[in-house]
Amino acid sequence: MHQHGFGTHPSLFYDLPRLANTMLNSSLKQLSTLLATKKISSVELTGEFLGRVKALNPDYNAFITVDEKMSLAQAHTADAMLASGQAHPLTGIPIAQKDIFCTKGWLTTCGSKMLSNFISPYDAGVIERFNAAGAVNIGKTNMDEFAMGSSNETSFYGPVKNPWDITSVPGGSSGGSACAVAARMAPAATGTDTGGSIRQPAALCGISGIKPTYGLVSRYGMIAFASSLDQGGPMAKSAEDLALLLNVMAGFDTRDSTSLQRAPENYVRDLARPLQGLRIGLPKEYFVEGMSADVARAVEAAIGEYRRLGAETVEVSLPNTKLSIPVYYVLAPAEASSNLSRFDGVRYGYRAPEYADLNDMYQKSRAQGFGAEVKRRILIGTYVLSHGYYDAYYIQAQKLRRLIAQDFAAAFALCDIIMGPTTPTVAFALGEKSSNPVQMYLSDTYTIATNLAGLPGMSIPAGFGDNNRPVGLHIIGNYFAEAQMLNVAHQYQQVTDWHIRMPDKLTA
Repeated sequence: MHQHGFGTHPSLFYDLPRLANTMLNSSLKQLSTLLATKKISSVELTGEFLGRVKALNPDYNAFITVDEKMSLAQAHTADAMLASGQAHPLTGIPIAQKDIFCTKGWLTTCGSKMLSNFISPYDAGVIERFNAAGAVNIGKTNMDEFAMGSSNETSFYGPVKNPWDITSVPGGSSGGSACAVAARMAPAATGTDTGGSIRQPAALCGISGIKPTYGLVSRYGMIAFASSLDQGGPMAKSAEDLALLLNVMAGFDTRDSTSLQRAPENYVRDLARPLQGLRIGLPKEYFVEGMSADVARAVEAAIGEYRRLGAETVEVSLPNTKLSIPVYYVLAPAEASSNLSRFDGVRYGYRAPEYADLNDMYQKSRAQGFGAEVKRRILIGTYVLSHGYYDAYYIQAQKLRRLIAQDFAAAFALCDIIMGPTTPTVAFALGEKSSNPVQMYLSDTYTIATNLAGLPGMSIPAGFGDNNRPVGLHIIGNYFAEAQMLNVAHQYQQVTDWHIRMPDKLTA
């Protein structure tokens, strides 16, 4: 971890038990009230969480960069905002930022050697919005290199450990963010989701995470992997927290050509709505094969809880689901091969120390700067876009993408919300799938289709499977149905406590 200025601050007491007892499980709303009523200052709150990062990060490797001075400077600014009565609900609250969002003055690596020396000269759209709200950046979280991975094992900075079981993966690519929230090193975090990279780690770490409708959250300054699929979103303990975060993150950005122009929404507005008459679609394809027995039990129990809350379930069909992985692994690498061509050692980022000429510099910089998974996807992408294969693969995949979107449209004619498992199994062991990329890719089997269709999807904790590892319930909504999805999740969290459970060793 890059630690900048991790000294002792006279006003800070890294008293973990005190934090554990009072604020560890506090919601963003509760923390906001504590700050507004002057029970605690942002400097104190930030100091407590920084202390927690300092104590726990060596075990979990959730953060790549922490800069105490910069975080505390933001906390001082937030305290001034609170004192002047200009506070926002998130003013003064520490948020962990995935290291894919360019952050001015901070090392922004995207989990790669290629950007291991890149200090961003500007803020991403999402970071600007958090800064304007007075939130505090508590640090940059670890991630799969260029967001390519499902286990956080492709990071140049080493794997992140799952706080529920340090021998297992936290999921990826937003594994550092999921771990930071699950281990209570930050009250909330940002993530990005290209094929499930918010929802799968949220499920495996027992937290809540939402990928909004494509185009709702600005992609400006978010380092691109696959531009037609990437979407930023929040990760936190509960649906209510996600709604508050989404209120900050969502909004139009003229600098992002894929950003949607829509009237602002208040995502908290429907949280309290009863679920009577809600129609939940259960895709028959999700409940046939691929799901392990322990995940199936937890998901069935959660659906039973929804029936008790007044919802009714209907069977729907998503016949092209099985095509989503092959379609994704043609389209995403094709876009990646184009997006990653900018990392050439010329203007910024890693450059090979020795080379003969310009061509040699390109080759060596890219060969040395990118890890194995990134290279694999660039090569696949270049191949499917090459002459003679473009029609056979890329165009074909685009046609199938359309069919997948049509499946969802037909399903939503019969129901309001679709539910199923987020992942086929609970968290797998570190190293278990590293040598088999196809097995690794299959861990996103339930999440990818929503990215291909541009639909919103979220994962919420729904219990535990084998070895006491968390299980996630996947909630898919129609376009722009985020407020409804958050309501559906919040009502479940009112009658269950999965979302406030935390690993035993952290409760001491």
